Order: sequence, then structure tokens, then C-alpha cells
Amino acid sequence: MPSLLLIVFALQLLIHLLNTVGAASINNLLWVLYNKLPTATSENVRSQTILRGEVVRLKREMNSTSSQDEFAKWAKLRRQHDKVVAEYEDKSQKLQSSRASFDSAAGMLRWLGTNGLRFFLQFWCTKQPLFWLPKGWLPWYGEWILSFPRAPMGSVSIQIWFGAAATVILLVGQALTASRALLADKRLGQGAEKTKEGVKMGGRGNSEGEKKDL
Repeated sequence: MPSLLLIVFALQLLIHLLNTVGAASINNLLWVLYNKLPTATSENVRSQTILRGEVVRLKREMNSTSSQDEFAKWAKLRRQHDKVVAEYEDKSQKLQSSRASFDSAAGMLRWLGTNGLRFFLQFWCTKQPLFWLPKGWLPWYGEWILSFPRAPMGSVSIQIWFGAAATVILLVGQALTASRALLADKRLGQGAEKTKEGVKMGGRGNSEGEKKDL
């Protein structure tokens, strides 16, 4: 069984990743995966896609048909178009309602699996020391702070460890983001220098060609 130290760190890392990606992106991905399952909602999604294509097809045929020269054909296409549009809007409303319920349920489950679990661990393991500090390593007030709120003196509480893990993960994430930005700027700078060199070489070649012609 993994230690509580690793569980806390992994949970805090998961919370950071989810916050970085964003709730909307996660819900969109889960919605796509959910609609690949054989559910009533997936049937509505497929029907909506088919109806959307039918609306586009009928609209194209209506535009290519003269309402004066071929009025009967145009009127028939218009009736079919209006009927399909009404069905499409009805499916869209049902899907919007289903999507709102899905987002609400996904958000609740995500909160229970991350922040809810964190609060439970902090409450359940509030008296449990995650690890002990060397005796005399810190003054008594330092030991009291690290054991806050209810862990034994001289140990590190789960609340402090959660805070430390969150800080380290945040700093590492910011460092990685900054490094990636610097690498991107460096590559852009190298590309600009190569472009300038190519322009200079081309200018020299044209000048030499003109001198030879003279």
C-alpha cells in the first residue's frame, strides 16, 4: 500500500493538473467519450449530426432552385427544410439540457474525487504524523507550526504536507512554463537570424551578378 506521503502528493498533483487544463476542457473530453457509449444521449448526438447535414443539403438545393421558374419544387424543398430544422432544434434543446446535467454531475464527481478527498484526508488523518523531524532540529514554535493543527509535536501534519506539496508543484509548473517560453523565443530568434542571413546572401549574389554583367 502506498504511503500517505505519496497519496497526498499524487492527489495534489492531480488537483493542479485539473486546474491547469480547466473544467471546460475536461467536461468537453468527458462528453465526447460519454457519447461514444451506447446511451440515449449518443443516439441524440448522432441524430443531430444527421439532421445538420440534411439541413445543409436542403438549403443548398433551395439556393440552386429558382423560386419563380420552379416554384413547386422550391416550395417542396422549403417544407422539407422547415420540418428538418424544427427537428434539429428540438434535438439541440434536448442535448443542451442533457449537457447541462452532465456538466453538473461531472463537476460534482470531480470535486468529490479531488478536493472532497483532500478535505476528508485532512480531517481523518489530522492527528497522524506524516513523518518525524530530527529532535532539536527546529525550535519549539517551528515544531508547533509544522505539526499544526493536531499532529504530535516534532512531526509534520497532513495539512502542512498538503501545503508544501502544492507549493512545490506550483513552482515546478511555473519553471517548466518559463523554460518552454524561453526555448520557443530562442527558436524564433534563430529562425529570424537564418532568414536575415539568407536575405544578405541573396543580396550579395545579385550584386555580383550585376557587376559581371557590367
